[in-house]
Amino acid sequence: MTGANETRRSDTTTVATSDPIRELLETSRTIAVVGLSSSVMRPSHGVAEYLQHAGYKIIPVNPNEVEVLGERAVARLEDIRGKADIVDIFRRSEFVPQIVESAIAIGAKAVWMQEGVIHEAAAERARAAGLIVVMDRCMLKEHARRFRG
Repeated sequence: MTGANETRRSDTTTVATSDPIRELLETSRTIAVVGLSSSVMRPSHGVAEYLQHAGYKIIPVNPNEVEVLGERAVARLEDIRGKADIVDIFRRSEFVPQIVESAIAIGAKAVWMQEGVIHEAAAERARAAGLIVVMDRCMLKEHARRFRG
């Protein structure tokens, strides 16, 4: 028997027909980048710049910044005017639970923890609240793999 996201190619081969990351990236327009830095040397800056060039609206979330990549920064997720589809986390893992609570509070549809950012309990909390969770993956790499070639 096949699952909802699979089709049967033959009697012995099952092929997945759904890519949740691709679907998330295709249906999202606004990404709140928690920990986004104005320093071009920081990974958060390079990833956000790539995403901006790919057509996403970026919202910098960092109390130490005023503006990043031409976008006005906010101190916390709760300060965002409008909606953020994805909360992209560039903070150490110990900060993730509070960020997840904020993502839930603002009605984000997903939290994305960048490479090296792992917090299983916070991921479970997000899933229980109905959010999509991507953990320990680079959004730039995942986007490029699916849309750039």
